[in-house]
Amino acid sequence: MFKKTYGKVFKKKAHESVADAMHEMKEGKLKSGKSVQKVTNPKQAVAIGLSEAREKGAKVS
Repeated sequence: MFKKTYGKVFKKKAHESVADAMHEMKEGKLKSGKSVQKVTNPKQAVAIGLSEAREKGAKVS
C-alpha cells in the first residue's frame, strides 16, 4: 500500500542543491565554508546542500 523510502526525502529545489553538493564533493571541489579544506564526508555535503537551499529560499523540512 505505502512505498517504503530509505533516507530523507526533500523538496525538489532542496534535492537539486543536495545533488549538486554531492557531485562537487565527489569531484573534490566542495569546500567547507570559507576554509580551504575539502569536504570528504557525504553527511557534511548534504548539510551544505541543504544550507544553500535555505539561503535560496527553498522549503526544507
